Amino acid sequence: MATGLFTHPAARRHRTPPGHPEQVARIERIEAALGGRDFDALLRRDSPAADRADLLRCHPASHLDALEAAMPEQGFAALDADSFASSGTWEAALHAAGGACAAVDAVLSGEMRNAFVAARPPGHHAETSRAMGFCLLGNVAIAAKRALDHHGLSRVAVIDFDVHHGNGTQDLLWHEPRALFISSHQMPLYPGTGSAQETGAHGNVMNLPLRAGSGGSAMRATYEAQVFPALDAFVPEMILISAGFDAHEDDPLGGLGWRTEDFRWLTERLVVQARRLCGGRVVSCLEGGYDLEALAASVTAHVRGLQEQG
Repeated sequence: MATGLFTHPAARRHRTPPGHPEQVARIERIEAALGGRDFDALLRRDSPAADRADLLRCHPASHLDALEAAMPEQGFAALDADSFASSGTWEAALHAAGGACAAVDAVLSGEMRNAFVAARPPGHHAETSRAMGFCLLGNVAIAAKRALDHHGLSRVAVIDFDVHHGNGTQDLLWHEPRALFISSHQMPLYPGTGSAQETGAHGNVMNLPLRAGSGGSAMRATYEAQVFPALDAFVPEMILISAGFDAHEDDPLGGLGWRTEDFRWLTERLVVQARRLCGGRVVSCLEGGYDLEALAASVTAHVRGLQEQG
């Protein structure tokens, strides 16, 4: 089995105002970086649009209807202070969530060893009834619920290493005892949540705030001491990753100071852990990362880690 790559042209039709960091060029650079001969072995698939039933596991119908109704026919609509929609945004959001669900299906069926979903808009800030932080739908949480409810898994772990706290994923999985949500993130930083005291309704949330400038060494020590033992204790049947690359030292929106090799190390360690705990079943979904060169390099390192250690 090989590593899968899920993409869809709709990601390019989600447009944001000039100068916005969550721009079309992000997906263009990622697709270019993964289009070389080094990645010929990837199983490339189009991300389908999400079924409404999958969305309803996380978001109420009233919220979905309101989001769709807010999409402009032309120009931009502001969904919150920094989240914008264009005429192609809803289609892109549906394919982002649908790609995450399709990747879960493919990995659990044995078609793929693991998978990376390169999609936008991202999802980990999207709360139950609130779009925020560039995010409309909780892509990873929706995929986790599909693994649990559609496929009947008993335990799924979500690891979020974006520089920003995954408040949306936390909100969507707060009352879900079958899901372990672990987020490492810079603090203080947007969105202001993610303290270690936020532990979920069933002790199923682990937040690991990191100090600005602490670098990859602090991340590695934190994962060795806390994340990997927590995964060992939980024994997930699948691991989902919210793969944000804005902790990179060159990223304009964060300040943790990670280097490209830190993302490679973390990916390899998570995949090795998954191989031991759950047959290597990993699905990773793109979140942040806003310096285009650093994003392309980090995604390349991440996907190579999925391929070589899976």
